[in-house]
Amino acid sequence: MSKLSIIASKLVESGKGILAIDESTGTCKNRFDALDIPFTEEKRRQYRELLVTTPNIEESISGYILFDETIRQSNEVGESFADILKSKGIAVGIKVDQGKVDCPEGENGEHLTIGLDGLDARLKEYKELGAEFAKWRAAIYISDVMPTNTCLDQNMEALADYAVICQKNGIVPIIEPEIVMSGKHTINQCYGASSRALSKLFSKLESKGAELEGLLLKTNMILPGKESGQQVSDEVIAEQTMKCFKENVPTQVAGIVFLSGGQTPKQSADRLNMINKMFGGKPWTISFSYGRGIQQPALNAWADEAKTDEQSQQELQKAAKNCSLASEGKL
Repeated sequence: MSKLSIIASKLVESGKGILAIDESTGTCKNRFDALDIPFTEEKRRQYRELLVTTPNIEESISGYILFDETIRQSNEVGESFADILKSKGIAVGIKVDQGKVDCPEGENGEHLTIGLDGLDARLKEYKELGAEFAKWRAAIYISDVMPTNTCLDQNMEALADYAVICQKNGIVPIIEPEIVMSGKHTINQCYGASSRALSKLFSKLESKGAELEGLLLKTNMILPGKESGQQVSDEVIAEQTMKCFKENVPTQVAGIVFLSGGQTPKQSADRLNMINKMFGGKPWTISFSYGRGIQQPALNAWADEAKTDEQSQQELQKAAKNCSLASEGKL
């Protein structure tokens, strides 16, 4: 096995998944504001320290994805968050895309993820800071006219270029084409858009010579839009999701991890559990790379002045454990 494939395999080892704490400053502000938490650099540092230092979290979590600010932060005695994670045997990851711009020649509302300029140099610095893997997200929206082939093609091209640059720097890329859950689309429309995205993505990755065994796919489940009103069972979601993967994802890929965007912590854990219960993680290991799906209960507790940091960390432990069990179909 190559060094990349060893790292990638470790990230999806049995019973473990990834915790994403890579919220941009703007997203972090929205979440703090919603709970009346003062939005200061010190408050952000304190919250991230709580997440990073949670006891025994390594029993459920194999890697943390950090934001640029976070990978440079330390605890109160000066020990870097990256070093704390490594001491627990947890791999350090880093979000490297630089947000979205309007997609040229796309429909109104479509976006293109940017960040390739200077990526090689940034990756070299992040590796010095302790990063072993990285993440890049492309947000794909569904409507009667979206996603357009133009916007889909440009986003998948950027994801493939990012992956190759990461691997040249000895960093495992997590490639994240997300079909955004907001909208009125049906589960069939989500299936169609997801299939188009994954088919284009892996065609581009293979043409650019990416090592599929040395990367992870982070993506959405096949779900109806939040505003669609369509009710679908977890069994149908599992069947449609795996059908889409089997038609479009090469078996060489080291693993597939789901994002939790748009779902409650319970939904994201229950649906992951159903997929693994029905399909047993074959032909890929299927796990999680959740942000809000694990963090939200801990953040809610931390915002409550009547609760201690220890109680907030217990909420994180519980949510992570549920996802750990779900990754093996044992929840």
